[in-house]
Amino acid sequence: MKSKNNGKDFCMFALPGMFCFFAVVVIPFVYGVYLTLTDWNGVAQVKNFIGLSNYASVMRDKEFWTSLLLTFRYVIVVVVLVNVIAFAIAYLLTRGIKGQNFFRAGFFTPNLIGGIVLGYIWQFVFSRVFVNIGESTGWSLFEVSWLSEPGKAFAAMVLVTVWQLSGYMILIYVAGFMGLSEDVMEAASIDGASGWVKLKNIVLPLMMSSVTICLFLTLSRAFMVYDVNLSLTAGGPYGTTQMAAMHVYEKAFTSRQFGVGQAEALILFIVVACISGLQVYLTKRQEVEA
Repeated sequence: MKSKNNGKDFCMFALPGMFCFFAVVVIPFVYGVYLTLTDWNGVAQVKNFIGLSNYASVMRDKEFWTSLLLTFRYVIVVVVLVNVIAFAIAYLLTRGIKGQNFFRAGFFTPNLIGGIVLGYIWQFVFSRVFVNIGESTGWSLFEVSWLSEPGKAFAAMVLVTVWQLSGYMILIYVAGFMGLSEDVMEAASIDGASGWVKLKNIVLPLMMSSVTICLFLTLSRAFMVYDVNLSLTAGGPYGTTQMAAMHVYEKAFTSRQFGVGQAEALILFIVVACISGLQVYLTKRQEVEA
């Protein structure tokens, strides 16, 4: 009787979730791997099996590897800035300052704006507002739109992403700070530990679970950036800000080389999975309990 009830419970609660997971994730993934072995252009009904030819094409695609290297640069800068800024602000917003709840909500607000809308808003800021400021003040930094120069366009991408993602990470770090044991902190103060010593030797080790989550989320979202890239710079100027996800999309849907694009997407997935998995493994090892 008990086994029958367990079977009913499984079918009622677990089976729908498993069905959705296989239908939305597993089956499309396996089918995508199959498409990397065909010459499908995304439209034709016939899919000819061509083996590993698409992967050979990926190895010869200099634009893909250039975009992947650019994505690595972008990810490194974004991950460092987002987490340093979010950690610092979260630390300040848990010190009991006046209006800290208001500031928490304010910092989180940019994360509620969709990437496409966010990109167009900041496109207006960089192309109109900043330029007008430069013309009025004579500041050379703002005289020309940041989106018209490769270096500044990359900086603009980083700035917008940091502005968007920091608010969400702040909430996670705030939750981590609020979960710190007051007894441990009081004991450290009694032992004469200074603010920096407590932060380095007590707070940071106890906050590693929050750091693990924030690093993972920032890494995955930065590697897969597409919406902001599309609406803010569209890969310009001259393709110098085209990230890997945008290149994959262009290859598959614009150039009609779906098999090659799918192979590039699979390689990107493997890279992100390996780096994210390594990050989680390393940071999990640093976690301690109070």
